Amino acid sequence: MSLPVLALTMGDPVGIGPEVVARAVAAPEVRAVCRPLVVGSAAVLDRALRLCGVDLRTVPVSHPAERPSQTGAVGVMDPDEALGATVERLPLGEVSPIAGRAAVAYVLRAIDLAMCGQVAGIVTAPLNKEAMNSAGFHYAGHTELLAERTGSREAAMMLVTGNLRVIHVTTHVALERVPGLVTAARLATVFGLAQETLCRLGLQRPRIAVAGLNPHAGEQGLFGRQDREVIAPAVEQARAQGWEFSGPWPPDTIFARASRGQFDGVVAMYHDQGHIAIKMVGFDEGVNVSLGLPLVRTSVDHGTAFDIAGKGIARPISMIQATVLAAQLAGARAPGSD
Repeated sequence: MSLPVLALTMGDPVGIGPEVVARAVAAPEVRAVCRPLVVGSAAVLDRALRLCGVDLRTVPVSHPAERPSQTGAVGVMDPDEALGATVERLPLGEVSPIAGRAAVAYVLRAIDLAMCGQVAGIVTAPLNKEAMNSAGFHYAGHTELLAERTGSREAAMMLVTGNLRVIHVTTHVALERVPGLVTAARLATVFGLAQETLCRLGLQRPRIAVAGLNPHAGEQGLFGRQDREVIAPAVEQARAQGWEFSGPWPPDTIFARASRGQFDGVVAMYHDQGHIAIKMVGFDEGVNVSLGLPLVRTSVDHGTAFDIAGKGIARPISMIQATVLAAQLAGARAPGSD
């Protein structure tokens, strides 16, 4: 079977993105499941390869089908070479609108490659929200940018570390807005995405637990009515379709139970409810998966870490795991494969 071609975006070029990408493209477990194509500045990746002591050479390519002829090389596609030459001269570890613009350009090119079937999926290194917004791209993060570019109305985020998989109903919104966003329609969408994605990961009948919104899952209305009046009926509707959903469960216990193998996935109601659990279990290993998009997209579950950029010490395990998971989701299919 042929290996899928995956586009790895460099992220903010003055953060740790180029370094984790440099280590990931050389990792044997990545090379075993895909052919990585880096979208970003070849000069910046060259610098990261040197910093990390990775014995690989960059080869500029103009199309994903182009394959470096020599061994020990990785293809790099730069969507804006003039911009690439500029970001190479930027100081590492400092917020820059130029770097923010470059990071967005890398993501947009990767999305376009995936949408036209030239790559089988994309894996994104971290961008900096302040830099991106200062460059005029007013998004809360990757997910919102991806949803707009692909015309997707209902996207969701899943975080994965080990056997703990958490799907979020809401993400980058103020906590005060969350109760109003936990609606029957949104729950039905997220439940469907969770069921579909876990089945694609090889779980034939995934056991999915739904966390409550309020403490103790509302304690029968004592601590809030949303759990009893909105979440519980949505769970019953999922069960009526033959899906193994349960809940709402008290949020302070359900993640521990899932990490012990009692459930295959957990639906979290808001950002920190799910993120804290994932980062407690596997801070360096978490993977972000975008659901509801017409393409495969995974990402690291960490930021640009400007404080250690350029030191060559950034741990690549999240980027490696994200790439391996993207290859699993994409499969070895004709479009975007070797």
